[in-house]
Amino acid sequence: MLVLSRKETQRIRLGDSIVVTIVKISGDKVRVGIEAPAEVLVLRDELEARGEAAPAAVVSASRVPLAAPAALAPLERSA
Repeated sequence: MLVLSRKETQRIRLGDSIVVTIVKISGDKVRVGIEAPAEVLVLRDELEARGEAAPAAVVSASRVPLAAPAALAPLERSA
C-alpha cells in the first residue's frame, strides 16, 4: 500500500483517467473528490462489504458531477 500525505486542494493521479483531490480537511474528517470515467465503479468500502449498493444506484450516483472549490486549479498535462 502506498501512503501519501496531502494538503487541501492537492491531487493524486491514478493512471491516465482518475484524479483524487483532497477537497477539505476539517478536524478528523477529510472530503475527497474523485474524477473518474463513468465506467469506473467508485464505491465506499463499507457499502461494498455490506452489499448495500445496487448496481443501478451506483451507476447513477457515480455520474453526479462534483462541484470543485474555485481554489482548485485545473491539472496541467505534460506532453
